[in-house]
Amino acid sequence: MMPTTDEPVALAAQFESARPRLQAVAYRMLGSVTEAEDAVQESWLRLSRSDATAIEDLRPWLTTVVARVCLDQLRSRQARREESFGPSVPEPLVAPEGETDPEHEALLADSVGLALMVVLEAMPPAERLAFVLHDMFAVPFDEIAPIVDRTPDAARQLASRGRRRVRGSVPRADPDPTRRREVVDAFVAAAREGDFEALVALLDPDVVFRIDRGDLPGPPSRELQGAQKVVENAVTFGRPFFPFMRRALVNGTPGVVIAPGGKPTSVAGFVVREGRIVEIDLLADPRRLRHVDIGALEE
Repeated sequence: MMPTTDEPVALAAQFESARPRLQAVAYRMLGSVTEAEDAVQESWLRLSRSDATAIEDLRPWLTTVVARVCLDQLRSRQARREESFGPSVPEPLVAPEGETDPEHEALLADSVGLALMVVLEAMPPAERLAFVLHDMFAVPFDEIAPIVDRTPDAARQLASRGRRRVRGSVPRADPDPTRRREVVDAFVAAAREGDFEALVALLDPDVVFRIDRGDLPGPPSRELQGAQKVVENAVTFGRPFFPFMRRALVNGTPGVVIAPGGKPTSVAGFVVREGRIVEIDLLADPRRLRHVDIGALEE
């Protein structure tokens, strides 16, 4: 049994010790920093209304609660997403290079690059939950099953489908972060100069460029594939924003933040493999970038 106490302060302390894990679960489930915080807060409210002395183990109980909250949110999103068009890029975690803060370190534990988050965004809600809880947080299937209203074997199949999606869609990045940053910097420099040949040389022939503008007016969200199309887009539409680019870590990997007037309007994450860029994921919806603090980013 969990230690019995009538002290709200003691219960709050136990909850705070579990908060980093809960926040990490919720971010992977929802792809939103702000929504993850709301889900964790809801789990605290449910705990405060419960008989804590009847909870045998607080941490798995809280994980189950926050997972249920996230699942409800994902299901309510699903109908809206079916009516939308174009790729979905989640809210990124942005930090100065070499200075990832403890909160971001907790969220990024076990590696959760933006490319992986994009694949998670495309999963059906129950599949996403089963994969995230089991493969990322080692939650047993007999604990996952009641959350998704399945048998343990069916929950295992959900996680297996999610695993296959990840293996088939998330490119493996070069292990050297310095080399990855050099390639991204070279791409930005070539784009600023309009150096078409240099840009093509830095891109994999089958590079994928996702642009998520949310429901903002103007050009729609879209996905481009192939070096030629990506270069044409970068040179034609990106040049006005190059003076406002700042280097940053985006979900733990080299990326850039565009912040004219000091306000982030878009964030791009890059996947570099064998010295070439194979994927670019760009969120260009300022409303979903309000959590980004650019004060310490290098211009």
